[in-house]
Amino acid sequence: MHILVCGGAGYVGSHVAYVLAERGHEVTVLDNLSTGHRQAVRWGRLIEADLLKPETLEAGFDRPVDAVMHFCARSLVGESVGQPYDYYDNNVVGSLNLLRAMHRHGVERLVFSSTAAVFGQPISGRIRENHPKSPINPYGASKLMVERVLADAARAYALRSVSLRYFNAAGAAAQAGIGESHFPETHLIPNVLRSALGIGAPLKVFGDDYPTPDGTCIRDYVHVLDLADAHALALDFMDCNVGAHRFNLGNGDGFSVLQTIQTARDITGLRIPFAFAPRRDGDPAELVAASDKARSGLQWSPRFDRLDQIIASAWDWHRAAAY
Repeated sequence: MHILVCGGAGYVGSHVAYVLAERGHEVTVLDNLSTGHRQAVRWGRLIEADLLKPETLEAGFDRPVDAVMHFCARSLVGESVGQPYDYYDNNVVGSLNLLRAMHRHGVERLVFSSTAAVFGQPISGRIRENHPKSPINPYGASKLMVERVLADAARAYALRSVSLRYFNAAGAAAQAGIGESHFPETHLIPNVLRSALGIGAPLKVFGDDYPTPDGTCIRDYVHVLDLADAHALALDFMDCNVGAHRFNLGNGDGFSVLQTIQTARDITGLRIPFAFAPRRDGDPAELVAASDKARSGLQWSPRFDRLDQIIASAWDWHRAAAY
């Protein structure tokens, strides 16, 4: 198949492009390179385009496209609280522009990069797909809006779609030369490893008074290559299933910030100093996935199901990082 990977120069998108190419698919990456990296596009051609400039999207459909994977989004929770207009513009309007381009060109399959942020504050332990949706920040709200658009598009235009709600993507495909590199970097594991290497800003732990065993946030980390596998499996799923579908993707285990730092210390053998800072707006205390639906519906099974495996793969990349 020929897959148009929108946002394929970014962290998750580049890993998905790698996995798709490894499975024999033809890949075209469409990216504006605002947060992605040109050197991360190693599989297929790169088209520089911007979802907020609809005329630039036409270049991505200059040859027949079988399916689109959509990773173009602004994704910083705290930033979204302070800049909601920008988030709704980029994440919702940009998605609508992409969907209109797909419709014009007769492309009827989409895999959408969604997020656990659509749920808001959990009211149960492990979060299932039918958990109430009450996002507490514009980032999560914008993603939920796109999920609703996809459901409407299924009825109106017979668009087949799969929305994959990531919990916390982490890890790297160091063997392929790609990993996690954001500017600024806000994700915990890369910041922990940058601190171990003595680069970047001093490590901050946001909040020590959450209702958790050690007072720090608990998150479910899922390896980026396991996420990539789920995207490839979603293509097969759409062969046999019409409509708009949603799946949670996580390992089902939660680890606190302090547990994550200690695991990184064990792997690196290095000191990792940190300081506590006030909570960030929009951060729930705990997010842990129930991924039973993905395991049964997509036949998805994580290969990296331990935190030490995930951090070790990220550490391999960060020690040799070229960008």
